[in-house]
Amino acid sequence: MKHRHLVPNNISEVEPAGLRRRLAALVYDWILLTAILFLATLALLAFRGGEAFPAHDPFYSACMIVTAMAFFGWFWTHGGQTLGMRAWKIRAIGVDAQPLNGKQAFIRSLVAILGAAVFGLGFLWMLFDSRRRCWQDIASDSQVVSVGREGTKTGHDSKPSCPA
Repeated sequence: MKHRHLVPNNISEVEPAGLRRRLAALVYDWILLTAILFLATLALLAFRGGEAFPAHDPFYSACMIVTAMAFFGWFWTHGGQTLGMRAWKIRAIGVDAQPLNGKQAFIRSLVAILGAAVFGLGFLWMLFDSRRRCWQDIASDSQVVSVGREGTKTGHDSKPSCPA
Protein backbone atom coordinates (compact mmCIF):
# COMPACT_ATOMS: atom_id res chain seq x y z
CA MET A 1 0.00 0.00 0.00
CA LYS A 2 1.36 3.44 -0.93
CA HIS A 3 1.65 6.05 1.80
CA ARG A 4 -0.41 9.11 0.93
CA HIS A 5 -1.50 12.03 3.02
CA LEU A 6 -3.09 15.38 2.48
CA VAL A 7 -0.91 18.43 2.74
CA PRO A 8 -2.48 20.72 5.36
CA ASN A 9 -4.25 23.75 3.88
CA ASN A 10 -4.22 22.14 0.45
CA ILE A 11 -6.79 19.88 -1.16
CA SER A 12 -4.34 18.10 -3.44
CA GLU A 13 -3.03 14.70 -2.51
CA VAL A 14 0.73 14.19 -2.51
CA GLU A 15 2.95 11.14 -2.50
CA PRO A 16 5.91 11.26 -0.10
CA ALA A 17 9.15 10.59 -1.96
CA GLY A 18 10.77 7.23 -1.30
CA LEU A 19 14.25 6.60 0.04
CA ARG A 20 15.68 5.39 -3.30
CA ARG A 21 14.58 8.53 -5.15
CA ARG A 22 15.90 10.76 -2.38
CA LEU A 23 19.26 9.02 -2.34
CA ALA A 24 19.51 9.02 -6.15
CA ALA A 25 18.81 12.77 -6.19
CA LEU A 26 21.41 13.25 -3.47
CA VAL A 27 24.03 11.43 -5.56
CA TYR A 28 23.33 13.78 -8.49
CA ASP A 29 23.50 16.78 -6.19
CA TRP A 30 26.76 15.66 -4.60
CA ILE A 31 28.40 15.51 -8.02
CA LEU A 32 27.46 19.14 -8.67
CA LEU A 33 28.24 20.18 -5.10
CA THR A 34 31.71 18.61 -5.35
CA ALA A 35 32.48 20.89 -8.28
CA ILE A 36 31.16 23.92 -6.37
CA LEU A 37 33.23 23.00 -3.30
CA PHE A 38 36.27 22.66 -5.54
CA LEU A 39 35.70 26.18 -6.90
CA ALA A 40 35.15 27.53 -3.38
CA THR A 41 38.44 25.94 -2.33
CA LEU A 42 40.22 27.59 -5.25
CA ALA A 43 38.78 30.95 -4.21
CA LEU A 44 39.88 30.45 -0.61
CA LEU A 45 43.36 29.41 -1.73
CA ALA A 46 43.64 32.60 -3.75
CA PHE A 47 43.11 34.59 -0.54
CA ARG A 48 45.85 32.56 1.14
CA GLY A 49 48.34 33.16 -1.66
CA GLY A 50 48.06 29.55 -2.82
CA GLU A 51 49.11 28.14 0.54
CA ALA A 52 47.30 24.94 1.49
CA PHE A 53 45.08 24.75 4.54
CA PRO A 54 46.41 22.70 7.45
CA ALA A 55 44.68 19.37 8.08
CA HIS A 56 41.40 19.72 9.99
CA ASP A 57 41.43 23.52 9.68
CA PRO A 58 38.18 24.70 11.35
CA PHE A 59 37.89 27.78 9.10
CA TYR A 60 38.14 25.71 5.92
CA SER A 61 35.68 23.11 7.24
CA ALA A 62 33.20 25.84 8.23
CA CYS A 63 33.48 27.43 4.77
CA MET A 64 32.74 24.11 3.07
CA ILE A 65 29.73 23.44 5.33
CA VAL A 66 28.36 26.94 4.77
CA THR A 67 28.84 26.54 1.00
CA ALA A 68 26.98 23.22 1.01
CA MET A 69 24.16 24.63 3.14
CA ALA A 70 23.88 27.65 0.83
CA PHE A 71 23.78 25.37 -2.23
CA PHE A 72 20.88 23.29 -0.93
CA GLY A 73 19.17 26.24 0.75
CA TRP A 74 19.11 28.31 -2.42
CA PHE A 75 17.48 25.54 -4.44
CA TRP A 76 14.96 24.69 -1.71
CA THR A 77 13.86 28.31 -1.38
CA HIS A 78 13.76 28.88 -5.16
CA GLY A 79 11.33 26.26 -6.42
CA GLY A 80 11.93 23.48 -3.90
CA GLN A 81 14.11 21.36 -6.18
CA THR A 82 17.83 20.88 -6.54
CA LEU A 83 18.99 19.63 -9.94
CA GLY A 84 19.05 16.08 -8.61
CA MET A 85 15.54 16.46 -7.25
CA ARG A 86 14.36 17.71 -10.65
CA ALA A 87 15.88 14.69 -12.37
CA TRP A 88 14.19 12.31 -9.94
CA LYS A 89 10.92 14.28 -9.86
CA ILE A 90 10.80 15.10 -6.18
CA ARG A 91 10.34 18.44 -4.41
CA ALA A 92 10.76 19.84 -0.91
CA ILE A 93 7.69 21.76 0.26
CA GLY A 94 6.49 23.22 3.52
CA VAL A 95 3.56 21.56 5.25
CA ASP A 96 1.41 24.33 3.78
CA ALA A 97 2.54 23.19 0.28
CA GLN A 98 4.49 26.43 -0.14
CA PRO A 99 8.19 26.74 -1.03
CA LEU A 100 10.50 26.58 1.95
CA ASN A 101 11.54 29.83 3.58
CA GLY A 102 15.10 30.64 4.63
CA LYS A 103 14.62 29.43 8.20
CA GLN A 104 13.21 26.10 7.04
CA ALA A 105 16.04 25.64 4.53
CA PHE A 106 18.66 26.42 7.20
CA ILE A 107 17.14 24.00 9.72
CA ARG A 108 16.67 21.36 7.01
CA SER A 109 20.29 21.51 5.85
CA LEU A 110 21.70 21.58 9.39
CA VAL A 111 19.65 18.59 10.54
CA ALA A 112 20.47 16.71 7.30
CA ILE A 113 24.18 17.09 8.08
CA LEU A 114 23.62 15.81 11.62
CA GLY A 115 21.41 12.95 10.39
CA ALA A 116 24.05 11.88 7.87
CA ALA A 117 26.80 12.10 10.50
CA VAL A 118 24.98 9.57 12.69
CA PHE A 119 25.52 6.77 10.17
CA GLY A 120 22.66 8.06 8.03
CA LEU A 121 20.07 7.42 10.73
CA GLY A 122 18.42 10.77 10.01
CA PHE A 123 17.64 9.61 6.47
CA LEU A 124 16.76 6.04 7.38
CA TRP A 125 14.22 7.39 9.88
CA MET A 126 11.75 7.67 6.99
CA LEU A 127 11.48 3.88 6.95
CA PHE A 128 9.84 4.06 10.39
CA ASP A 129 7.86 7.29 10.04
CA SER A 130 4.22 6.87 8.96
CA ARG A 131 4.53 9.90 6.65
CA ARG A 132 7.97 8.82 5.35
CA ARG A 133 9.76 11.85 6.79
CA CYS A 134 13.46 12.11 7.56
CA TRP A 135 14.77 14.05 10.55
CA GLN A 136 15.28 17.15 8.41
CA ASP A 137 11.66 17.00 7.23
CA ILE A 138 10.35 16.80 10.77
CA ALA A 139 12.65 19.50 12.17
CA SER A 140 11.97 21.98 9.35
CA ASP A 141 8.23 21.38 9.05
CA SER A 142 8.65 20.24 5.46
CA GLN A 143 8.10 17.20 3.29
CA VAL A 144 9.78 15.80 0.19
CA VAL A 145 7.12 14.69 -2.25
CA SER A 146 7.00 12.99 -5.62
CA VAL A 147 5.92 15.20 -8.49
CA GLY A 148 4.93 14.35 -12.03
CA ARG A 149 6.35 15.93 -15.17
CA GLU A 150 4.12 18.94 -14.60
CA GLY A 151 5.77 19.41 -11.19
CA THR A 152 9.19 20.17 -12.63
CA LYS A 153 10.00 23.55 -14.04
CA THR A 154 11.09 22.07 -17.35
CA GLY A 155 8.45 19.36 -17.53
CA HIS A 156 5.52 19.45 -19.92
CA ASP A 157 3.00 16.97 -21.20
CA SER A 158 3.64 17.37 -24.90
CA LYS A 159 6.41 15.49 -26.65
CA PRO A 160 9.06 17.52 -28.46
CA SER A 161 8.51 17.75 -32.16
CA CYS A 162 11.09 16.32 -34.52
CA PRO A 163 12.36 18.46 -37.36
CA ALA A 164 11.13 17.29 -40.75
